[in-house]
Amino acid sequence: MSKLVPPHGSKVLLPLLLEGKERDAEIAKAQKLPKVPMTSRETSDLIMMGIGAFTPLRGFMGYEDWKGSCNSYQLPSQGNLFWPIPITLSAEPWVADPLKAGDEVALWDTETDALMGTMKVTEKYVIDKELECKQVFRTLDAKHPGVQKVMEQAPVNLAGPVKVVSESYYPEMFKGIYQRPVEARAQFEERGWTTVAALQLRNPMHNSHAYLAWIAIEVCDGVYIHQLVGKLKEGDIPAEVRVRAIDALVNKYFRKERVMQGGYPMEMRYAGPREALLHAVFRQNFGCSHLIVGRDHAGVGDYYGPFDAQTIFHEIPSDALALKPLPLDWTFYCYECGTMASMKTCPHSSKAVIDDEGRYKGGARLLLSGTLLRKLMSEGKMVPPEFSKPEVVAILKEYYDSVEQKVEIKLHGHATGAAKV
Repeated sequence: MSKLVPPHGSKVLLPLLLEGKERDAEIAKAQKLPKVPMTSRETSDLIMMGIGAFTPLRGFMGYEDWKGSCNSYQLPSQGNLFWPIPITLSAEPWVADPLKAGDEVALWDTETDALMGTMKVTEKYVIDKELECKQVFRTLDAKHPGVQKVMEQAPVNLAGPVKVVSESYYPEMFKGIYQRPVEARAQFEERGWTTVAALQLRNPMHNSHAYLAWIAIEVCDGVYIHQLVGKLKEGDIPAEVRVRAIDALVNKYFRKERVMQGGYPMEMRYAGPREALLHAVFRQNFGCSHLIVGRDHAGVGDYYGPFDAQTIFHEIPSDALALKPLPLDWTFYCYECGTMASMKTCPHSSKAVIDDEGRYKGGARLLLSGTLLRKLMSEGKMVPPEFSKPEVVAILKEYYDSVEQKVEIKLHGHATGAAKV
């Protein structure tokens, strides 16, 4: 019997991905069904249900579950099971109006124009988008990427159980990283791990991330570096570049028997505290007993306090999750201490000053963040060696050099075209 934490709300994982003859038959049937186009977020949520990461969900939520998830973190249809963010499917009226309860539809990814699954429609309803944004994102600001997504989605929601026939390009593009929960659990058990800390990453791994992972390894059997390979907002570093950078760091600076890497296909919502709770739900399904929650977990801009994602775990019922948060303080490199440190351990308070050449000019604490790393790299500035390992910096420099070259080529081509006109 497994010694890992059980899946959320279930004794076993409940994947919805069909295989073999059953999958072939569903694909053939789908060709004759009405098409419902899905956004990239809806497609990624469908895949998460397919691989069992969203256990025990059986499909896209109906109105009562949407409202319960928004207002009280609960799914009435599942005995008020804890669930922090709605998982819904939207449709334009011309798609939804002809449908009635009991109809089956084919679910199509609009970005790849590919069949992803089928759904049996049980309900059509309209939501209060502003309510969802206020509850989930704590803001109605249209500049927030999550708010923008919700406000732009089609006006009608469709609910019903789904069958999934594709994981899109993720298994092939991220071979060796992309994992289903059942695969991660099998590897944890093979290693004899019972306590596993998940480290959520959407940025290349700088020294603060590594420090958090090392702390987690001290208190758990191992750390699961779990990278998001789904869609990010414009300006974030592409997943394939991030995977290379993290791989380079892990292979050289971690004991291989204490670390595992994985990738998951969900699209970021940038919901800060609420998204931290969703990360906890599906990390429990992957077999993790703990989730590392550091500064500004799943945040964006200044919409959330730096540790709101930690305090929200104290606001939910103690039995809502089997997984527990591993809250860690703000970490940085301290020039006075001569090592990585945190607000809890370092007695020095002054902020370190670094010039444009990456040279230390005084002060103590060099605050590290993915946002600052992206800014330094995109502006062609030197990255202090205390910030990130040279192997990571080299991969990121290669990426930003290629981006700059593409921009120059594009600008040059535009100028040449204008001259011809």
